[in-house]
Amino acid sequence: MGAGVALLAGATPALPQDGNDEARLRRLEAEVHALQRKVFPGGDGRFFEPEISAQPTVRSTVANPSTSAVTDILARLDALEAQLQRQTALNEENGNTIRLLTQRIEALEGAKSASAIVEAAPKPASGTNAGASRSVSTTKPAGPTAERLAAVQAIAKPQTDDPADDEYSYGFRLWDAGFYPEAQQQLTLFVEKNPKHWRTTYGRNLLGRAYLDDGKAKEAAPWFLKNYQEDKTGARAGDSLFYLAQAMIAMNDTRRACIALAEFSETYPALATGRLQSEYDAVRGKVKCD
Repeated sequence: MGAGVALLAGATPALPQDGNDEARLRRLEAEVHALQRKVFPGGDGRFFEPEISAQPTVRSTVANPSTSAVTDILARLDALEAQLQRQTALNEENGNTIRLLTQRIEALEGAKSASAIVEAAPKPASGTNAGASRSVSTTKPAGPTAERLAAVQAIAKPQTDDPADDEYSYGFRLWDAGFYPEAQQQLTLFVEKNPKHWRTTYGRNLLGRAYLDDGKAKEAAPWFLKNYQEDKTGARAGDSLFYLAQAMIAMNDTRRACIALAEFSETYPALATGRLQSEYDAVRGKVKCD
């Protein structure tokens, strides 16, 4: 294609001479058609423009041509040069498209292994009351006692210049005090109202823990998986993958527990040998993985 452009640069005749200009022109046209078929093998009229039909402006370097043949050749040369430029642009666009498709395929393949961990687990429920676990029962559950209400009310919500962070911190205080249902409700409100907040990775992970510590592993698992998949570089993504393994153990699903543990040690080796090492070793001792 570079040779074609070079030829175009020096192919402007002053006057027709023995048919040489016409022969050179036909050779250039053949090169353009060959380039088109190389870029779009099997292409049809949807991709190939018809042979030169428009008459571009004659170059200003030719003054008062003596014959119409000179004007015609110059116009066709201009059109050929424009075709070469369009072919180059199309080639670059195709390369970018292929690169973007490759990136999407790699991202999709990377999510497959994590998705297989809890393929049968339910998705996190939506709605402001999604955090509260509801079981099918004909018996109306008893409400909280006066003592519990008083204890919950005694836990103060922080008041800072970051209201979203205050919501998360309040959920943490409820969880830390052992008020798991209240923490579930509070943290669900936080993650649903603040999906892009920097604390959201903490909130989803802690919501999963609030369910897990409340003996509700089935409700905990989807939150752990979601937090891991949403942003694998998040501050608590590794923790969620580790606690996902614990949820699977609680559900007697050894196969998925082993998948989660293997992926945790491979993806987050610094956590497996650092902050979560003692817990990781203890959990590995609970299951026998191949």
